[in-house]
Amino acid sequence: MFAVDARTLQRIEPAVRRVIVVDPTPASARLMLDLMKNIGAREVLLEGDEARAFDLARDFEPGLMLMERTGPSLDGENLARRIRRSSLGCRRMPIIMVTAEATVSTIRGARDSGVHEFLRKPFAAADLFRRVENVALKPRPWVEAVGYVGPDRRRFNSGEYAGPRKRRADNSAMQAGPGAVKDQALRILAAALNQFDSDPAQAVRAVKQQAETLKGLAQKTGDAGLAVAAAGLDGYLSAGQPTKAGLVAPINALLALADPAADLRAAG
Repeated sequence: MFAVDARTLQRIEPAVRRVIVVDPTPASARLMLDLMKNIGAREVLLEGDEARAFDLARDFEPGLMLMERTGPSLDGENLARRIRRSSLGCRRMPIIMVTAEATVSTIRGARDSGVHEFLRKPFAAADLFRRVENVALKPRPWVEAVGYVGPDRRRFNSGEYAGPRKRRADNSAMQAGPGAVKDQALRILAAALNQFDSDPAQAVRAVKQQAETLKGLAQKTGDAGLAVAAAGLDGYLSAGQPTKAGLVAPINALLALADPAADLRAAG
């Protein structure tokens, strides 16, 4: 067993207090259970079926889920998307996907399904610990859009990346200035309105999240125009069940404040 600093174990403890391992192979599920126990997990539940794993997440409310990508009754990417788009209390929990098939397409599929980290088999205990440490101690901004729900994808498996940033856009919303935060929120609002018919529930959730983001940003920056427009959207959302037609005016009032160079069509 590799050595782990006691202080680090203490810091990751809240995330690993309750863990679900979704793996249809009993031997590998048991191995993962033992490894998680070794790094401080208190309760670890095992499940190999996708539907039962979703129900278990609802009842158990884990702080971390480790899931195999595929199995006889398991589609890990689909399970991750279901959790992210659900009303579960744990919908934002870190998810680490594990698989022996680490192709470009599988890694991209895992990333786009909303998981936090990707772990290739075979792996050492230290590899697992690095992933757990990343998700527990290096939180990434949350993206609540329509086309995507999950942690910011721009630093996927960020703990192993040591090279330079490739694009200015690689700066996450957490690290970027107020202008970038505002632009991303407005792009998501535009996409939520355009994609409302495809998933109304998630579109409304995305709009509510961006309204909160923009209200906070307006308060932080003292932007009176943004504050008024964001309050208008928030007021409409609080008045009752939002509709696409009803969202048009308050969202357009916010989009009118966008940087003319911003490509709002890129959201979602």
